[in-house]
Amino acid sequence: MPRSVRVGMIGYQFMGRAHSHAYHDVARFFPLDVEPEKAVICGRDRAGVEAARERLGWQESETDWRRVVERDDVDLIDVCTPNNRHAEIAIAAAEHGKHVLCEKPLAMNLAEARSMLQAVERAGVVNMICHNYRFAPAVQLAKQLVSQGQLGTIYHFRAQYLQDWIMDPEFPVVWRLQKAVSGSGAHGDLSAHIIDLARFLVGEFESVSGMLHTFIKERPVPGSAEGAWGATGQSGGSRGLVDVDDAALFLARFRSGALGTFEATRFAGGNRNGNRFEINGSKGSIRWDLENMNNLEVYFHSDPEGLQGFRTINCTEAVHPYAAAWWPPAHIIGYEHTFVHLVSELMNGIASGRSPEPNFADGVANQAVLDAVIASSESGQWVQV
Repeated sequence: MPRSVRVGMIGYQFMGRAHSHAYHDVARFFPLDVEPEKAVICGRDRAGVEAARERLGWQESETDWRRVVERDDVDLIDVCTPNNRHAEIAIAAAEHGKHVLCEKPLAMNLAEARSMLQAVERAGVVNMICHNYRFAPAVQLAKQLVSQGQLGTIYHFRAQYLQDWIMDPEFPVVWRLQKAVSGSGAHGDLSAHIIDLARFLVGEFESVSGMLHTFIKERPVPGSAEGAWGATGQSGGSRGLVDVDDAALFLARFRSGALGTFEATRFAGGNRNGNRFEINGSKGSIRWDLENMNNLEVYFHSDPEGLQGFRTINCTEAVHPYAAAWWPPAHIIGYEHTFVHLVSELMNGIASGRSPEPNFADGVANQAVLDAVIASSESGQWVQV
């Protein structure tokens, strides 16, 4: 029988639900030497976390994350909290010898991210950051095509992550709109993902030139419990400052010589979750859209004249990464499966004693780009990463 990895998860809202689903399904579809066991779920609101425990299938609930970290019968700490708690919890977990999975962005800033990396390296624990979009089969196929040289020399990486959920000026000042809790706005939330995809697919950044902007600078203050996406209570008329960006745009030079363009915004009407990239090379191009996540569009210059153009590859056949674990060809998978794939890699890493990518070292590299873009926006200059 596979050994159990007892998980203590801190946080139970959106990401807590996604991670819980992954822990539940992963051993049912992937052969593993170690399997996650949903031991304890933690949140500040006793009634809320107990309801989540029952709904999501955890054994116990807790309201103090420190007690979870200190438990001898917990092997892995999963950090699903707002950004300002990542460093404190992850460092404490490492110091208690726990493996760590942390939501993105890794930290509030580069200094925090480096301290987290140092902590897990000192402790020798397995660590991973939850950039789940790497684990869509179509993105993994894109990686294969680039790595195999089938696109030739890479010239361009262009990416956009477009949402529209805060366009209403009366949407409340949730934690994602507060710098003290989130660190930054659309930049840390959305740019973090496309930066990670760029590093995964094209390589390391050399320099950036960025611009951040806030369109709506005051919003209603929630009157009661709030999550990342809205509040349950009324504001009572008071308003609070929005001190993070609503939109982020930047140019990039990669160490390989490729150029990049990036856009992240929550003010792109009609885009619910428009995470997209295109890569252009000397031999061909590829493009991907999360809202059509099973498909990768591929173009090769070597195709015969008259037949050239983007072809659509439905990445659901057994030859495609992770697809063999699921359904017959063209029986598509969804967003939640990217977390299952990530957790399968995490379990394999714990079994072998290695930290799968993306790990905290990737989180530090991503944070260096995030911070460089902020510095560039403030200075109006190109900034080295």
